[in-house]
Parts: sequence; C-alpha cells; structure tokens
Amino acid sequence: MKFFIDTANLAQIQEAHDLGILDGVTTNPSLMAKEGISGQDNVMKHYKTICEIVGDGDVSAEVIATDYEGMVREGEALAELHPNIVVKIPMIKEGVKALKYFSDKGIRTNCTLVFSAGQALIAAKAGASYVSPFIGRLDDISTDGIDLIEQIRLIYDNYGYDTEILAASVRHPMHIIKCAEIGADVMTGPLSAIIALMKHPLTDNGLAQFLADHAKAAK
Repeated sequence: MKFFIDTANLAQIQEAHDLGILDGVTTNPSLMAKEGISGQDNVMKHYKTICEIVGDGDVSAEVIATDYEGMVREGEALAELHPNIVVKIPMIKEGVKALKYFSDKGIRTNCTLVFSAGQALIAAKAGASYVSPFIGRLDDISTDGIDLIEQIRLIYDNYGYDTEILAASVRHPMHIIKCAEIGADVMTGPLSAIIALMKHPLTDNGLAQFLADHAKAAK
C-alpha cells in the first residue's frame, strides 16, 4: 500500500521523504490556506515545490471550480505544472464529465469526496485514476468507512477497473492497518498517523532495558 500525506506543509512532506515512506501527497485549497499560501501564483509555486520534494510520487492538486468548463480550465493548468500532478475533481455530475475529458486527454485524476460505492463505480467508469473515499468523515456520522473500502475493492476486482482506491480522511494508525488488510491501494492522512505505526510500548520498554543493561556493563 502506498502512503500519501494529506498536507501542504513542506516540513512534514520533507520529513516523510527523509523517512523513506513518502509515496505522494494530497492537497486542497483548505490545506494551502492553513499554511498561509494565498494567491493563484503562490499556490501554483507551492504545488511545484511539493512535487520537487516528493520526486517520483503523485501530487493531487484540487480544482476550485464546480462547473465543467472551469474544472477543465483549472485542471489543464494544474497538469501543466509538473508531470506528477494528479488533478483532483469532486464527485459531482459536472465533475464526472471532467473526469471523462481528462481521461481521454491522458491527464490523471483523483475523484474526491466519495462516500458511496455507487459514486466510486461511476468514477471508475469515467476513467478516474484514483477514487478517494473519505473513511474518517463516514465514521463521524456512525457509518463504517472501512466497510466502504471493502465494497469498492470487491466491485473494482469484479470488473478489472484500473482506478486505484485512495483511502482518504484517515485519522489514526488502525485506519491504516484496516485499509491495508482489505486491499486499499493508497492511504492519505496526517504524518502523525503514519509515525504512530512505528510506536509500541514493548519496543520502548525493550530499548530502555537494553540501554540500562549496557550502562551497567560499561561501568
């Protein structure tokens, strides 16, 4: 399973890269604003900087328009920024039209704000490169987001769709483990959730005991 981080923070992206666990990045206008990035030129420059840090990995960059012509215009501009840009398109009727357009043009896409298997099926048929089910937000309304990933995996495998399942709105390490168990192609979430996978109290206790024993032997 590929690990993406959902951020526009360059320090976190660099840290994930240095750890050797970074396969890509997902971003959106809200995350850009959180980092104080405003103005179209600055946003575009920031996307390019993210791509340079990530290297060979995909970087999802989201359109703001909600009409077909606007999404096409913005998506084409984003795709021209860097070969690794994946145009992020919302799961709406006009967005599905845009997915088909970009697919025909060879421009990769990430269909975002997916909350049902039906939406995921439509996105795959329209040629989306990635589909992003938001599992954390489903959990927030007492719906099991992991069940949705499992449903989509079954449907895609049934019919051989190439669309990758990008589990989004990942909140904690168990989300990541469950997504890996049921075959999500990618997860995206905060760097903290990935780092939490490394932690275990027995590891900490074992290391502390080892260092204590070493200190005694060195006296």
